[in-house]
Amino acid sequence: MSRLIVVSNRVNLPSGDGEESVGGLAMALAAALKEYSGIWFGWSGKTTDTFTGGLNIETVGGVTAATVDLEEVDLDEYYNGYANKTLWPLFHYRNDLAAFDRAFDKGYTRVNERFARTLAPLIEPDDIIWVHDYHLIPLAKELRALGIKNRIGFFLHIPWPARQVMINLPRHRQLVEAMFDYDLVGFQTAEYQQAFEEYVLSEADGSILRPGCVKGFGRVLEVGAFPIGIDAEDFARMKKSARARRMRDLMTACTVFRHLIVGVDRLDYSKGLEERFLGFEQFLQRNPDLRREVLMLQIAPVSREAVEAYQEIRGRLDGLSGRINGEFADVDWAPLRWVNRNYRRDELAGIYGAARVGLVTPLRDGMNLVAKEYVAAQNPDDPGVLILSRFAGAARQMPDALLVNPNSPEEVADALKRALAMERPERIRRWTTLFESVQREDVAAWRDAFVEALIGKPAEARSALVV
Repeated sequence: MSRLIVVSNRVNLPSGDGEESVGGLAMALAAALKEYSGIWFGWSGKTTDTFTGGLNIETVGGVTAATVDLEEVDLDEYYNGYANKTLWPLFHYRNDLAAFDRAFDKGYTRVNERFARTLAPLIEPDDIIWVHDYHLIPLAKELRALGIKNRIGFFLHIPWPARQVMINLPRHRQLVEAMFDYDLVGFQTAEYQQAFEEYVLSEADGSILRPGCVKGFGRVLEVGAFPIGIDAEDFARMKKSARARRMRDLMTACTVFRHLIVGVDRLDYSKGLEERFLGFEQFLQRNPDLRREVLMLQIAPVSREAVEAYQEIRGRLDGLSGRINGEFADVDWAPLRWVNRNYRRDELAGIYGAARVGLVTPLRDGMNLVAKEYVAAQNPDDPGVLILSRFAGAARQMPDALLVNPNSPEEVADALKRALAMERPERIRRWTTLFESVQREDVAAWRDAFVEALIGKPAEARSALVV
């Protein structure tokens, strides 16, 4: 069987014992590699004075990783710059926060070239290469320039924006054209796939040859929607662990006689945290009889601290949380706990399990695996209620959640009141449907669907002009 080579910006190997606090992408990729022999290639997370291309090889939890160190200027221009100051805000419809700097563009190109040169010697003729996320869009182009003929697929974990947003990016045509060096490009939802196809039709004189196959820039590309999932069985086991039970008991003790509302997000402006706080504030204002019945816990580990927009949002959220607690707290109770630290996944399983409401309200999100983890952590006999943003990719798979517009504090407040009042039979009915979906469309289904599509048939004249 062919090896699978997974490539992502950062390699963050989970230990497999629940101790890690790595994100959903890392867990999903590790789960994919456990099924296929192969390598996980990417940045080590460390910097060096001079890039050498030297590889660090290690095996953890049955997964082999090959990592490289980058220079500080690479980190500034490629990661903090083009990836997180240009592409991330733009793809999340925050044109106002996007920074367009030619130095960022050059750094992005340079690091993708360096990744390709370092990776190429590791590739064997029958290997399948699976590239992940917006950091590495041009990687296939760079590998093809080095003579790599292998099947190469790309999966975008974040939204693909509408054409009118995408064309704000300088050299947007060159970036999209580089995607046609892949054999298969996958998106989280059909909506994002359609947005990509619309761009190709409008900006690349393209056409739809058949469903899932587009022509553009004189070449042909297979495209598809592959919604990512979680390892539902593993997470369901994790919620029964001793550490998860201790955390659940702790949260139950802390919220005695009160209902816990929980949100867990990386500290990011796309997650709708300010809007969520305002929705909770409105709930407290409109329901004085329920104020002391609830406690909201928002866990938001700090990320990308070198990016100014992230420093600013933390300051605004500090102010909002202080205002809410200042207005509504009493001597023996405060309505909102605002925590900026990581927790182990087994601890999160316990927190989710203790929460009557899971509040997942991103302004825009590729998928959102927290919503699926919350569902997987619930007690089947007395489950909590998931409130989910309509603009999360997960909303397409989870219509039995209470779907809300996160930009509307009134909708969030109304959903909170409805969730807290919901009777057990309705909660069980909604949770049962949600959990069946989480189990059915899990990480294994996502992995297998993408890999099978990638190896299923040869590209139609990928590198040849189409007449």
